[in-house]
Amino acid sequence: MSSLMSEKEPQVTFTDRRKISSDGEIRPEAAQNAAKEQQERQAETPQPAPTTASNGADAAESSPAPAASSAGDEESAASTLPEGPTAQESAESNAAYQQTTQQLDDLLRAKAPDSSRLGPVVFDHLVQSMYMTAMMSMGAGTQPGEKPRIDLMGARQTIDLLGVLAEKTKGNLTLDEQRLLESALFELRMMFLEITNAIARNAANPSQQKPSGRK
Repeated sequence: MSSLMSEKEPQVTFTDRRKISSDGEIRPEAAQNAAKEQQERQAETPQPAPTTASNGADAAESSPAPAASSAGDEESAASTLPEGPTAQESAESNAAYQQTTQQLDDLLRAKAPDSSRLGPVVFDHLVQSMYMTAMMSMGAGTQPGEKPRIDLMGARQTIDLLGVLAEKTKGNLTLDEQRLLESALFELRMMFLEITNAIARNAANPSQQKPSGRK
């Protein structure tokens, strides 16, 4: 009976997969397995076909230059943008818009005959509108006794937009328009610097700030 049970007992084999022995040395079997795995990976990796001198020259000629590649990327990005309206569509849209605004002006004059008529929008109006937007973002127009609400990021964005406008319209403005734009940018930038410097001084010397507690 014991001999029968001994024959049916499963044979369990333990494989030591440790790469480092208990003495801290790399086991020879682990080193062989690592070398074998590296050879197999190299065999599976496709190797580039050898090229002759003429093939290398052809490859160099056929490979795009960095400038050409960047130009291709710009063309690809431009191709993803939606197409703009045609000249006829733009003209029709402008005509319909002008007709609608004229009807609106006629309606307003009929309701309020004494009201002044709005003239055409010109470049000066654009600069003045953006100038006032930036000034309001920096606390201008605050009523006496109220704490100014300052939006530095909004002011910065408007000032930067005026800078873009100055760059894109360079050489296409009258002398008065250029002076107006330059003066607006100068005043806004100086006011922005004044506010940011004051904030920096207050942050560096918090003891100079007035206490907000009750007297």
